[in-house]
Amino acid sequence: MVASSISSGINGGGCLSIERIPRHLRFSNGYRTKAASNPNLKAVEVPRQWYNLVADLPVKPPPPLHPKTFEPIKPEDLSPLFPDELIKQEASAERYIDIPDEVVDIYGLWRPTPLIRAKRLEKLLDTPARIYYKYEGVSPAGSHKPNSAVPQVWYNVQEGVKNVVTETGAGQWGCSLAFACSLFGIGCEVWQVRASYDQKPYRRMMMETWGAKVHPSPSNVTDSGRKFLQVDPSSPGSLGIAISEAVEVAALNADTKYCLGSVLNHVLLHQTVIGEECLKQMEALGETPDVIIGCTGGGSNFAGLSFPFLREKLAGKISPVIRAVEPAACPSLTKGVYAYDYGDTAGMTPLMKMHTLGHNFIPDPIHAGGLRYHGMAPLISHVYDLGLLEAVSLPQTECFQGAIQFARSEGLIPAPEPTHAIAETIREALRCRETGESKVILTAMCGHGHFDLAAYEKYLQGGMTDLSFAEEKIKESLTTIPQLG
Repeated sequence: MVASSISSGINGGGCLSIERIPRHLRFSNGYRTKAASNPNLKAVEVPRQWYNLVADLPVKPPPPLHPKTFEPIKPEDLSPLFPDELIKQEASAERYIDIPDEVVDIYGLWRPTPLIRAKRLEKLLDTPARIYYKYEGVSPAGSHKPNSAVPQVWYNVQEGVKNVVTETGAGQWGCSLAFACSLFGIGCEVWQVRASYDQKPYRRMMMETWGAKVHPSPSNVTDSGRKFLQVDPSSPGSLGIAISEAVEVAALNADTKYCLGSVLNHVLLHQTVIGEECLKQMEALGETPDVIIGCTGGGSNFAGLSFPFLREKLAGKISPVIRAVEPAACPSLTKGVYAYDYGDTAGMTPLMKMHTLGHNFIPDPIHAGGLRYHGMAPLISHVYDLGLLEAVSLPQTECFQGAIQFARSEGLIPAPEPTHAIAETIREALRCRETGESKVILTAMCGHGHFDLAAYEKYLQGGMTDLSFAEEKIKESLTTIPQLG
């Protein structure tokens, strides 16, 4: 059957024709052939609009507050940091926002991304569940992050900005912003969390290859960085500290703006291209997810996959369980409090109501450097508070065990961040083996782990340990949360 399918795809010149296979239906293990032979399946196009979940929520999320007055933030308060269009998107209640044509064109370099059925993993687990993963590692930067980096840089360029600054943990966001800046010819400066800067040198090299200047954070470049180093010269850093440094530089330079890779509404908005494509891909297969699983640090990848499905759930069309998975060492959703807190450690950013461990919380330097933020995206926190999604936390050794099973069955080596979603997917699939349920499980494989092999080496050699938060550490950090009347 496979041979006849292949031969039927050979054109008159003796070359294999791939044009008959719709770009979006890149399913493994026979699904490519099924898609090619089915005339009813139409190719999924790159989305032309981003989806804004705020429009469909039964209760609107609480507004961000000014860090000094504690009053709701005004657009002009954000002007030193962001271009006007992104400020509008941040506060928008419109259901859909058009994607600029030039951004759509650049998306076309890697979008639509594959939806793959993990049949070999299913076989390994001996489960009746059907497992699908949306693979974002095909982007030039190797993750989902360019989905927001490209439009953020584009909007900055439209307003004449010459340089952008940012923070990064594992480096996926920093690499993506450096990539986007190289496309549009503007400057890029990145503060990378010290622990990840040391663990992941090739991420730094990727950023520098695309023209970015990279600092380990905390650094001696900024006032806030120097203050943190005075307190702890050997600080492993945190995303909160790195944000403080980048925000400080943007606020002091008129030709420079700040870009953020997660947490804020406009970032989650841009990532919904993932879920919009996935909805159409699953519809083309005649599948509906029973469980949707994604890793969460700041929340962009999880929101990008789940929000379009949540829209359909709120409309009564589907009813999947939506589950966020976070590291046991930085469990903001499962162990944090839902309160207004600063987005950075120095207290320079607006106050956001979110599930937080306290802006002074510095997590242990786990290998999933992108899942080490002290708070969860306000919009995800709000949705969680409304009871529209679940959350669990997992230790990193179980996550890497799942990653090894995934790599040895499916062939792809995951970045440390999506190993959390993979491990929970394996848990769910094994539950299905016990109950006999043939659930459809959809998960997000938000990036590859080609630059994270040092972590795999440590795991394979038995040197990886589970780092978890200390209750006293969190209690102390939570005392620093602003007390609002």
